[in-house]
Amino acid sequence: MTAPVSDLANASLIDLFRTEAETQNQILSKGLLALERDYADAKQLEELMRAAHSLKGAARIVGIEPAVKVTHAMESCFVAAQSGSLSLERRHVDILLAGVDLLGKIAQAPERGMDVSAYVTALDAAAAGGPEPKKTTPVPACPPAPLSEPAPTGGDNSASSDPASDIDRVLRVTANHLNRLLGLAGESRVEARWLDPFARSLIRLKRMQLDLARSVDALNDSLSSIAPNEHTQSRMAEVRSKAAECRQFLGERLVALEMFDRRSTNLSHRLYDEALACRMRPFADGAQGFPRMVRDVARSLGKEVQLTILGEQTQVDRDVLEKLEAPLNHMLRNAIDHGIESPDHRTALGKPREGRIWLEARHSAGMLLITLRDDGRGIDVEAVRQAVVERKLTNSETAAEMRDSELFDFLFLPGFTLKKTVTEISGRGVGLDVVLDMMKRLRGSIRISSEAGKGTNFQLQLPLTLSVLRALLVEIAGEPYGVPLAAITRTIKLPKDKIATIEGRQHFEFEGQRVGLVTAQQVFNKGEPSATNDDLAVIVVGERSERYGLIVDRFLGERELVVQPLDARLGKIKDISAGALTDDGTPLLIVDIDDLVRSVQKLSAAGRVANVRNGADSGPVQRKRVLVVDDSLTVRELQRKLLEARGYEVEVAVDGMDGWNAARLNPHDLIITDVDMPRMDGIELVSLIRKDPGLKSKPVMIVSYKDREQDRARGLEAGADYYLTKGSFHDETLVQAVSDLIGPP
Repeated sequence: MTAPVSDLANASLIDLFRTEAETQNQILSKGLLALERDYADAKQLEELMRAAHSLKGAARIVGIEPAVKVTHAMESCFVAAQSGSLSLERRHVDILLAGVDLLGKIAQAPERGMDVSAYVTALDAAAAGGPEPKKTTPVPACPPAPLSEPAPTGGDNSASSDPASDIDRVLRVTANHLNRLLGLAGESRVEARWLDPFARSLIRLKRMQLDLARSVDALNDSLSSIAPNEHTQSRMAEVRSKAAECRQFLGERLVALEMFDRRSTNLSHRLYDEALACRMRPFADGAQGFPRMVRDVARSLGKEVQLTILGEQTQVDRDVLEKLEAPLNHMLRNAIDHGIESPDHRTALGKPREGRIWLEARHSAGMLLITLRDDGRGIDVEAVRQAVVERKLTNSETAAEMRDSELFDFLFLPGFTLKKTVTEISGRGVGLDVVLDMMKRLRGSIRISSEAGKGTNFQLQLPLTLSVLRALLVEIAGEPYGVPLAAITRTIKLPKDKIATIEGRQHFEFEGQRVGLVTAQQVFNKGEPSATNDDLAVIVVGERSERYGLIVDRFLGERELVVQPLDARLGKIKDISAGALTDDGTPLLIVDIDDLVRSVQKLSAAGRVANVRNGADSGPVQRKRVLVVDDSLTVRELQRKLLEARGYEVEVAVDGMDGWNAARLNPHDLIITDVDMPRMDGIELVSLIRKDPGLKSKPVMIVSYKDREQDRARGLEAGADYYLTKGSFHDETLVQAVSDLIGPP
């Protein structure tokens, strides 16, 4: 992608050509795909001819001869089709689309002087109505990267599908400038809110003045009974007059201040809304490359597929739109490969030969909804059930009882695929896990529904913008926190008599499910909650299989928060995603719900969840604590169960970084770590522990599949006290090693 220019007037001729090439290539790609549906569409041919002609003129001005030759040949082809001397076919469109890719390559590196003679000869021959050329090495596809904003092409010959482009002058502004503008607008809105409490304080002053005036009147009445002299009466009258004058002046100023407050608040809101609107782009900007991609992938698989994009003008935050490109690309490819049947198969089923995919974007209840559906074969639920059991993700009895929606959740696991063979398109189990990961980063969610033989529906629910967050403000240990509304299943006032206890763990019934309870003060290490007889303020969070009730002190109401990223030097703060300011300027932290749920799971697994009835700890007698660090769920749980069965208290961490944070946050008697892990490997973790003054004496055991002598030596040199191979899990070796290091539980 070319570097954004703050104003096209300051750009070089090459920058201007590159901008115009990107814009005209979009028009050419869109028009050629539309032309495949009606080769005689005179309007499309006219727009294509004008786009090629405009780009040729721009290339000639800046002296990029290869682009001049390609666009001239394309223009000749369109003119021949307009005159009727050429009957366009799919092979012509293939060559013309290759020309669009070639123009994209030329625009990215115009100084290379690319040889385009072979392409021009082939296109000229096709335009002259010659026979279909023999198969040659195709021009490599290199679609230009989408622009951050639609750029003006200038001149009367530039084609545009948006009538507004003839009215509005468009400037290209860097995202950093817009972010700073939005930040200042957000601060302006916060500052404007300061006037409201100040005005209320003046109202209090007005009441105090009224009380003072009444006291003066009472004093005057008292003095009248003792017949004061003339001087005293004069002074008293003067005091009463001044008091009345002060009341009147304050009242007038208060009215003026209230009017100014309303105007200032309105203006700051309008400024913020306009700044926010600058960050918004139509959904079409992020989806413009999808029709071409769908066409090319479908043809490579021998299928016929039409993509229909709905809601192209739906406004989406530019950051959200950019991050959506990769997930939607994966989903579209999956829909073509997994969902849409071959033309002959569709005909045998009584379906049209051409498969259909719909991609729609719309706003709903303050959220962005993106729906991708197809009319293909649908998801084979029984195949998913069988694959789940074969991969030992659950047992056959549990899988048999799972609903379709629960089985579909497994499709998002890394490496999970129903394909038996690996192709360039699919089969490696990479795709939907990337989609889910991106949805979490965007504070969104995804749902799947499918009907056998009729198709599959994916629905993505996302915030309209990442810069503003609708949140529930809650109080925890006297401090405000923001909880994203999109992550909250329900908020309830829970009577204490609705709390039940099973095996020492407290829960309540919610939608036919037992939901465990934990206090927010315990999760955030804010001390023990104070005892209360009132109903509990509870936020239900997490997925259906892992739901928890988070007890907070009280609800403070919903707010729209301007998200303020935390300083990168702080790293990832446990259970926190960002910061924000309330309307009165009070700073608060925004809760990272996914991280918080993991923290609750660790507390629950270790049996350390506090008793919510009286704030006392309901856990067992203090036992020796072991921290298990491993990125494999199976290995992690196996170690935990082995050690807990022997009486040890176990905390788990999912990778090296998570283990390092856990080791510093909570006391442990022993740390067990794997070697190969993401973010931070076990050797680095051991080295950090040995360098930390508070942890350097802590016993550390390495458990790894690597059993070579050099691997063992490397672990011990880093500072580990014990090196054990994972083959020892199913005997007494692990437990005995733990006992040797820290003694019995």
